Amino acid sequence: MERVQLADTNLMVHPLHLGGNPFGWGADRDQSFAVLDAYAEAGGNFIDTADAYSVWVDGNSGGESETIIGEWMASRGNRDDMVIATKVGMHPKHKGLDPANIRDCIDASLRRLGTDHVDVYYAHADDEDVDQVAVAETFDALVRSGKVSYLGASNFTLNRLQSAMKISAKYSLACYRVVQDRYNLVARSAVDPQKQAYLRSNGIAELPFHSLASGFLTGKHTGGDATGSVRGERVADLLENQEALRALEILDDVASAHNSTMTATTLAWQLSHDFIPSTIASARVPEQLTELLAGTELQLADDEITALNEAWVEA
Repeated sequence: MERVQLADTNLMVHPLHLGGNPFGWGADRDQSFAVLDAYAEAGGNFIDTADAYSVWVDGNSGGESETIIGEWMASRGNRDDMVIATKVGMHPKHKGLDPANIRDCIDASLRRLGTDHVDVYYAHADDEDVDQVAVAETFDALVRSGKVSYLGASNFTLNRLQSAMKISAKYSLACYRVVQDRYNLVARSAVDPQKQAYLRSNGIAELPFHSLASGFLTGKHTGGDATGSVRGERVADLLENQEALRALEILDDVASAHNSTMTATTLAWQLSHDFIPSTIASARVPEQLTELLAGTELQLADDEITALNEAWVEA
């Protein structure tokens, strides 16, 4: 699959944005290295992580994913070939967007990643307790210092994104070039038509997470196999939602028409959106990459995209 330009940056990225969330808990170091190797061998170059991954696991302190990615790049000597995105603001011990916290966290992330810069640095979540001008000035200073190439905003409402962008323009500061939101076939409210129009008009790229709705859109749970984990509980709720199940049936029909999988088809649907150049999905083992990568090659017909667009459900 050909790489695509990331918004108006000089970054060319693979349409599959590999999520680093499992590295350090769902996948140990060796398994993570195997996934990263397979992704790179397939032409992948865009990796997403955060300083908070995976602080929620007993025995972990956060930053495990960054550390594994950094060690992998060092062992393979391929830092210059990779586009690395990480985030600040959701680690429970380093929460929020206070300027001092941002400065401390970027240095810690760079140490774990074993690099002198990250290609995209996100505000992992908005922080209404900190003045947006101070946040914008702090991020701008990181860009000017060379520690960060481009900025991103994750989990921002449209109003707060607009406000931040106006501040950047007013004071000639580096602005957000990409955003991340929870967006998939059965969860679309975070990127409603109004926000889509704003992203288009301002040349901002959406890089959605939860692309497979915690596994629901793979179809593997339709037999009722949802675990007791937080992720399993989300799937269980969807399995009781008739609209969500109907959307899954339509997805299955489209996938069958292409002799493909629901996993690949849902990613292809996301990538049919003109404001989504790359979508985030993760893998615990290399074999899971096959279906994910297939989604970047699958071309859906206009009527199939329409059918999936109309399979609207918010769950």
